[in-house]
Amino acid sequence: MSQLSKVAGATVPALLEHTIGEALDRAVRSWPKSEALVSVHQDIRWSWAEFGQRVEAVAAGLLSLGLNPGDRVGVWAPNCAEWTLVQFATAKAGLIQVNINPAYRLSEIEYTLKKVGVKVLVSAERFKSSDYAGMIETLAPEIPTSKPGELKSARLPDLRGVVLIGEGGRAGWVAFDELPMRTTGRDLARIAEIGETLDRNDAINIQFTSGTTGLPKGATLSHRNILNNAYFVGAAMGLGEGDRLCIPVPLYHCFGMVMANLACVVHGATMIYASEGFEPYAVLRAVEEERCTGLHGVPTMFIAELEHPDFAGFDLSSLRTGIMAGSPCPIEVMRKVIDRMNMSEVGIAYGMTETSPVSFQTARNDPLERRVSTVGRVQPHLEVKVIDAEGMIVPRGEPGELCTRGYSVMIGYWNDPERTAEVLDDEGWMHTGDIGVLDEEGYCNIVGRIKDMVIRGGENIYPREVEEFLFRHPKVEDVTVVGIPCPKYGEQLCAWIRLRAGETADPAEITDFCKGQIAHFKIPAVIRFVDSFPMTVTGKIQKFEIRKAMIAELGLVEEKTA
Repeated sequence: MSQLSKVAGATVPALLEHTIGEALDRAVRSWPKSEALVSVHQDIRWSWAEFGQRVEAVAAGLLSLGLNPGDRVGVWAPNCAEWTLVQFATAKAGLIQVNINPAYRLSEIEYTLKKVGVKVLVSAERFKSSDYAGMIETLAPEIPTSKPGELKSARLPDLRGVVLIGEGGRAGWVAFDELPMRTTGRDLARIAEIGETLDRNDAINIQFTSGTTGLPKGATLSHRNILNNAYFVGAAMGLGEGDRLCIPVPLYHCFGMVMANLACVVHGATMIYASEGFEPYAVLRAVEEERCTGLHGVPTMFIAELEHPDFAGFDLSSLRTGIMAGSPCPIEVMRKVIDRMNMSEVGIAYGMTETSPVSFQTARNDPLERRVSTVGRVQPHLEVKVIDAEGMIVPRGEPGELCTRGYSVMIGYWNDPERTAEVLDDEGWMHTGDIGVLDEEGYCNIVGRIKDMVIRGGENIYPREVEEFLFRHPKVEDVTVVGIPCPKYGEQLCAWIRLRAGETADPAEITDFCKGQIAHFKIPAVIRFVDSFPMTVTGKIQKFEIRKAMIAELGLVEEKTA
């Protein structure tokens, strides 16, 4: 009889049973003079001792705004040192950090702030084409005339304070650099007092992930969830004292916050930010100048680096390790990264926000073919099974839905027990919605998705969310959105729209309707106006037929992926 598709990870080393604040304290004691964080674009270079002091000061500053353990603090900014200070300051003070996608627009930021009751928002003033402060003041016009920390907004009733990252002042906002100056001795004393009361199972982070019902869900994660995942991810890639990890992936995502920042803290490596947002030249330059030993990225980032016209001129000999994840990893790209970027130990990781995130990862000593064609084997202290539609475990080699159980599984979706129950069963199994195959040695291949999630350049998009938004257009009668292959991003969105009788429109009108309201990566790249959709007998739209038709029409090619 064939072996069943159920595996359990190693049980040693033991799980970490302390909080993130304690993890930072240990780093400060262990490596006080070593570099903790280098932000190249900000000309910042902090030792662990200095980083620890700054975190304490920001934590006390947040408490001075009237916050208490359990309150939610939103962070809306690109990659910068301030983002990371808040990450660890909230953990120290028992506050729950809410990660906000830098690409969010007006309707999305409003929904996020209201959904989890954000009490204080730490925000950049702007990034690229996004005027963050302007958007917040559109939602809360009371800010400019309010006393800092005492905001009373009709539209955002939970929001009490706004903190601005940057050098310029703004009426009603607290300047980030002034947070430490607002503190009293009592605020600093409270940090130590709160630390004594915190539990490793406390919620510490909310990360929004798109949902099939059209609205994002707030995956709520604990100290124990993400601290241990960071530890085992870093261990698998050989991260340690003296390593220098270049982090071009966004910090708001688990990839940046957990697999990079937190992994560096528990293993004593240096966090290095090349730029606010991903820029291939900035990454290559940072790797060379900072002698980085590790580099993270989604496949599109590595492709952009490899194809940069100046690539051959950079010295990447310091590189050794790193992770490619976030979307299906093309085998040939992995080979090029190993051969041309000197990343002999680069690996692939697989998971989801709801599992903190990694559940499978390749090992440094895995055969090359395994590292480029699978997502590796299950992480320590986790169980994984592959089941059929009836919930029965399938034999090895057969596809089915991946389910994960163990320390990494989220607490649940914030204030949403119904949607939590849809994915998290009574036995603690997280149903991923991904279709995987386990081989006889326990290596996993991801072969598809049960639902129609689209992964565009590392960003997870559920078409239903975009469909719900497009339904707001007064001319749209019906719409369906699918993912189609894209050589640059892996996938991109295509919308088929049926207009109301007598109406006319062009793609530009639909695109303009989306701009400023939903994130740029959610705006369909291809738009077609149709009279009907391919339907099943029961009236369901056959999205796979639409995808097939668009592949034929546009002459697209499905890339073979790991």
